[in-house]
Amino acid sequence: MTQHPKGPALERRGLTRRQLLSRSVAAGASLVVGAGFVASGTAAWALETTAIKPESMATLIQMARDIYPHDQVADQFYAIAVKGYDTAEAAPNVEAGIAELNAAAVAAGHADYISIGWEEDRVAVLRAIETGVFFQTIRSGLVTGLYNQKDVWPIFGYQGESFSQGGYIERGFDDIDWL
Repeated sequence: MTQHPKGPALERRGLTRRQLLSRSVAAGASLVVGAGFVASGTAAWALETTAIKPESMATLIQMARDIYPHDQVADQFYAIAVKGYDTAEAAPNVEAGIAELNAAAVAAGHADYISIGWEEDRVAVLRAIETGVFFQTIRSGLVTGLYNQKDVWPIFGYQGESFSQGGYIERGFDDIDWL
């Protein structure tokens, strides 16, 4: 690394813009992993990691998408849902769980979980570890981590809580047309 002219405290870290763009274009990558971050190769968002490895965060995001698959929900919402696992307290268990997941992927004939190209194959690997504590922790955390995001609600047609707006009687209670 080159040292920043204002001193070592301001050294440049990670990837240059050119490196980031070249990695995101390579092989149509949907998630780009760099030094301390995970970014989208197709949208404008990035997530900095502090306690777990960026590769582990990318694996968690893919795992979240495979556990609760919604094509219309962007990766950034899955990233927000698993960001809570990027803590010093959770990191050892997350890294051990990712190692277990990768071991299951290797046992199924793949390099690791994140490199499995087909969703069906990734789901088969998840089924191999679904009774374990790591899988159950991630799965149960996603229920609130993903579906409690107000920005996701409109994607599913949920208008939010109704009590503060007088209830559902005048806000869609009787708008179903299929009965």
